[in-house]
Amino acid sequence: MNILIVTLVVGMGATAVMDVWAIARTSLLGIAAPNYGLVGRWIAYMPRGQFKHNSIAAAAPVNGEHFIGWASHYLIGIAFAAVLIGIRGRAWVEHPTLAPALIVGIATVAAPFLLMQPGMGAGIAGSRTPRPAATRLQSLITHAIFGLGLYVSGWAAHFVCSP
Repeated sequence: MNILIVTLVVGMGATAVMDVWAIARTSLLGIAAPNYGLVGRWIAYMPRGQFKHNSIAAAAPVNGEHFIGWASHYLIGIAFAAVLIGIRGRAWVEHPTLAPALIVGIATVAAPFLLMQPGMGAGIAGSRTPRPAATRLQSLITHAIFGLGLYVSGWAAHFVCSP
């Protein structure tokens, strides 16, 4: 079993599960899906030396920001899958278990709380958003769903990538 391929499958699969959740919560709860174009805009400003914005939505649009945002979203998901597989090793790949996947998934909420939201002008853990508690709860739920996606995708990779 090629660990690199497994990592790609698990990371992309878990990210896709998170995206399905975003679509479902929009339909079921009326909560808007994340705008990865804004994430792409934030990332595109980094090579220009700008890492923090008062409001990323107010920053001038950048060519290719949607592609940059979506590609980054999936690459970050793959990187987080690599963390899980790096910590748990081949044993987890051969027999995925839920607890480590959920722990890593929930731990990944640190990235938006401490990096993305402050950098994009929303404050630490969404403190500058209109409803910080709701923002935090939705981030936590979304990253728990990502953890569930790691687990489900781990089993998918196990069956697809096993000899």
